[in-house]
Amino acid sequence: MEPREPLAPFLLAFPGPLRDRLVAAVLSGEKVSTTGLLCEYELEQEELPPVGERSALIDSDGREVAVVEVTEVRVLPLGAVDLQHALDEGEGYTSVAEWRAGHERFWHSEEMREALGDPAFTVDDGTMIVAERFRVAERWG
Repeated sequence: MEPREPLAPFLLAFPGPLRDRLVAAVLSGEKVSTTGLLCEYELEQEELPPVGERSALIDSDGREVAVVEVTEVRVLPLGAVDLQHALDEGEGYTSVAEWRAGHERFWHSEEMREALGDPAFTVDDGTMIVAERFRVAERWG
């Protein structure tokens, strides 16, 4: 195997059961989109990923399990998320309302609020989100 350039990590949720489910959904092809908060990028002073960027999908044990390639990046208000995006998240949501409730539970969790440095953080229709689409470009293991 030829050496390769290190890839930036592609992290879904926090390590644990949720990340395990999301990584499995990516590997099975069910999950082809994800949603982040724009304020997370701003807090970390990170640029939005460009289309074509490849990253290493990381499991809960910190292992690189696949390479994912970004195919689309949209910044939009939370209230503008459509059904196709919710379905493409591969988490079994059947409506935007169901998708949003699940994401609000995550974004309003103690762990997420701690990561954001805001114990009272909440989202609303105007909260800006980053909707990414991706594909698995390479699988390992």
